[in-house]
Amino acid sequence: MNRALAVLRPEPGNAATVARIEALEMRAMSLPLFEVAPLAWTPPDAQAHDALILTSANALRHGGVGLAALRALPVFAVGAVTAAAARKAGFRVVAIGAADAATLLAQAETHGVSRALYLGGRDRMVATGGIVTAAIAVYASLALPIRPERIVRLRHQVALLHSVRAARAFAGLVGDRAAHRIAALSPAILAAAEGGWDRAVSAAVPTDDALIAAAAALAD
Repeated sequence: MNRALAVLRPEPGNAATVARIEALEMRAMSLPLFEVAPLAWTPPDAQAHDALILTSANALRHGGVGLAALRALPVFAVGAVTAAAARKAGFRVVAIGAADAATLLAQAETHGVSRALYLGGRDRMVATGGIVTAAIAVYASLALPIRPERIVRLRHQVALLHSVRAARAFAGLVGDRAAHRIAALSPAILAAAEGGWDRAVSAAVPTDDALIAAAAALAD
């Protein structure tokens, strides 16, 4: 069976992942479970911090005018996409982490960071403590209404899970997990989806390309 790869992440990441899949001459299905929206927030005094920690490009896309007050802070970013968005917004990126927030924070600490500010999503926040002295939510991922027939169309396909919240949401939407295969961006996301699937894997590293590769291995 030539299974399609179902992309559940919000836009604009959804379209980017679909394009990567189609460039590999594989079938893609687009079904965003969430949409990203900005939150009202007030930027703190930049002088109270010595670095800005970013784990998602959404913080730059939806941070709004408040970001300008923080441009003096050096940025530590998870992933090349987040780093590129930070540079586009006028920030100086000093380090790019290839794994997760915990690894990036350890990297920042080796650079002498001790008063970091974190900007993130309401449902994907890094807790204060250690080198993070303040954490502010600047965007939220809002659940979209999904018609049951659209979930039915995903039976016997491979769903790509980019976040813990997406994993939990998808697990709650499907009726028969044994009729679905899933590929998760990380082991933590895979664990959030729990068990009962036809087949389930996590990407070798937490990148979109690695996730697509893991999903493609389940598509036959």
